[in-house]
Amino acid sequence: MFIDESGDHGLVKLDPSFPVFLLCGLLTSEDHYNTIRDRINTLKGKFWKNKKVILHSRDIRKCEKEFQILFDLKIKKEFYETINDIIQNSKYRIISSAIDKAKYIKMYGRLSNDVYELALSFIIERAIFSLDEVKNVEKHLEIVIEKRGKKEDRKLAEHFQRLLSRGTNYVSARRLKEVNVKIVFKDKKENINGLQLADLVAYPIARYVIDPKRANPAYDILNSKIYTKKGKKYGLKVFP
Repeated sequence: MFIDESGDHGLVKLDPSFPVFLLCGLLTSEDHYNTIRDRINTLKGKFWKNKKVILHSRDIRKCEKEFQILFDLKIKKEFYETINDIIQNSKYRIISSAIDKAKYIKMYGRLSNDVYELALSFIIERAIFSLDEVKNVEKHLEIVIEKRGKKEDRKLAEHFQRLLSRGTNYVSARRLKEVNVKIVFKDKKENINGLQLADLVAYPIARYVIDPKRANPAYDILNSKIYTKKGKKYGLKVFP
């Protein structure tokens, strides 16, 4: 499961135009990920040849850095058709968790600083629910997260170890051990395509949470990938 974020997890300042923090996980099998990785590499080779490019949602939207090529409307159309096809037709599930920061501050105050950890707990819970549906195979869950800084990574690793020892409200420590869940931190420079796809998917989901009635074509493309159980979107948890 590849995890990336959209928005700021800090509570000191609240941006009224983007009042949520969203953590987005892409859950897939190793074989299906290899296909996703290869398709994204093919896209990169097509538009940038041998140049190393990291797909970043904001840079794409703003046509910045390597994505200045998207000012050419013909290239932009072709690029979006290709990346949308990868998003829509690859094999993975989206499991995301959004924190409504205004409501959260009202309930818990600004001094609480566990927003990232809380969102991760929700995602891990739902990943276990999703894996429960896969029968008669040995299951291992590796969670890949982009490095944010030594202090932040250490804090998150400590939170993860507490989860392993205690479990969550709905998933016991035993169930976490059964799937040998572990967390891996990767540097942005390592150019991990799974993390980049999670980044592309996170922003439109966050926009949907902020204003579900607003036109959101990017969300419409990925909507069917959100983990659904008994008609309920378990892959989109909004808290509180």
